[in-house]
Amino acid sequence: MSDSKKDPVLVVLQLSGGNDYFNTVIPYTDPLYRDNRPAVGVADDRIIPIDDKVGFHPSLAPVKGLYDQGKVAIIHGVGYANSPRSHFRSMDIWHTCEPDKLGTEGWLGRATREIDPRKENVVTTVSFGPSLFRALALPGVPVACVDDLENYGLLTGIQEEEQRMKILDRFARLYSPAIGSGAVMDYLGQTGLDSLKGADILKVAPEKYSSSVEYADTTIARKLKGIAQIHMADLGTRVFYCDHGSFDTHSNQVGMHDTLWKDVSEGVEDFFEDLKEHGVGDNVIMLLFSEFGRRVHDNGSGTDHGAAGAAFVIGEPVAGGQYSEYPSTKPEDLQQGDLVPNLDFRGLYSTILDEWLGLDAVPIVGGNFEKPRFLR
Repeated sequence: MSDSKKDPVLVVLQLSGGNDYFNTVIPYTDPLYRDNRPAVGVADDRIIPIDDKVGFHPSLAPVKGLYDQGKVAIIHGVGYANSPRSHFRSMDIWHTCEPDKLGTEGWLGRATREIDPRKENVVTTVSFGPSLFRALALPGVPVACVDDLENYGLLTGIQEEEQRMKILDRFARLYSPAIGSGAVMDYLGQTGLDSLKGADILKVAPEKYSSSVEYADTTIARKLKGIAQIHMADLGTRVFYCDHGSFDTHSNQVGMHDTLWKDVSEGVEDFFEDLKEHGVGDNVIMLLFSEFGRRVHDNGSGTDHGAAGAAFVIGEPVAGGQYSEYPSTKPEDLQQGDLVPNLDFRGLYSTILDEWLGLDAVPIVGGNFEKPRFLR
């Protein structure tokens, strides 16, 4: 856990759609990389070396700057056994920590309940996006939902009734097929509308905010700027969640992947520069993850769904470097043409829960798992 007197804060940035691990942290000295990526491989002169084995995709140059400052942990080979290679199912597993059955409780919903068991602060957790992320969903646990802090305000006033109902409708349509309409309506009745009430508190955040950092005009930069504004307003928010994508690069991957990571990297760089300028970054870490990596061999234009991926943890409290091992690229070691995970994602979560948020990870993630030690 942080030695700072400030409460530790977690920001999650979900790379939705299945980010291509093989083209993000590139094993550029491995000849099998070139053999497997004739169409979408990154040219040697564009790769940013991390060491003599792997390098970053060129669009991650801003992240490399943070890495060189010792603020980025690269977690290799993250995933779980027997990947279903389905967006919905895989993300559901990441959200609920239930790889063997259909889960109904989000891991950060459980964490929020432990952080604020009496629900004394309805903005303990804030979700940025048009619908509530399942990782945050837990009956009885309020989560403030924000679509666009700058343009829409918060979706709780009478004037935003239509937009508020759209959020709830999206949530219902997203989860009804999986857990049944009755369970969804129970959730909405107990928590859904109540969870939006806390957003009124957040309206003060933009009014209090002033910064010399100019964020890019991208969707992810706007979300991260909103998170920075709320964090700086000192409202007691402990968990933030947002996403960007889609990283589902079945075709036209080269330009698409370049742009996706350019937007994410620049947004992340601006976010941490903003926190640094205001002296409020010492108690913040950011987790970046995707539901799976992609197939080792490209398909001629892009890459198909895979298994093992990379996660990143960024912030001043992070012990920068590489953790776990890059999975073997040898053909005989692949499963269905995919890199095999060698670190269970629940171990990654456990480090964050135990060592950062100060919670007992076992009941939240459902067991004991190897924990990479990427915090100072």
